[in-house]
Amino acid sequence: MATIGKSIEVDVPLTTVYNQWTQFEEFPAFMEGVQEVKQMGDERLYWRAEIAGVEKGWYAKIAEQVPDQLVAWYSEGGAANGGEVAFQAIDDSKTLVTLTLTYEPDDIVEAVGDKLGFVSRRVEGDLNRFKEFIELRGEETGAWRGKIEESQRDRVVPRGRLGQ
Repeated sequence: MATIGKSIEVDVPLTTVYNQWTQFEEFPAFMEGVQEVKQMGDERLYWRAEIAGVEKGWYAKIAEQVPDQLVAWYSEGGAANGGEVAFQAIDDSKTLVTLTLTYEPDDIVEAVGDKLGFVSRRVEGDLNRFKEFIELRGEETGAWRGKIEESQRDRVVPRGRLGQ
């Protein structure tokens, strides 16, 4: 699996940034290639995206979510991926967002794209577009402040889950 880590400073308070990130169905507004994200419950999402020119769909499980700190996930079938987004206040009006993504290229086209840095540039672009999205709005489009902690009993060999 490949791993990419990127960070960005956002000129918006921590809680606002975190609240916006929990609005998963808004991701197509700033994530390149993401066509749709459907919230299927507190812990499950359905994604539809174009990857290397091919439309793909998959389910993702939110493995951990701690308000104002962290959202971590892994895919359940489909495009093998997982990762986490960490949030840290720099000061009262600035937040550091750190995204770590793991993924498995499906075929030779995706593997070559990975080697050429396409995924890394896409992730960086997504973070920049998120920054612009939330800074221009100045407020979140919604919020979910619940906490999710995946128990060891519920854990099913999470492909791509960091820290395992």
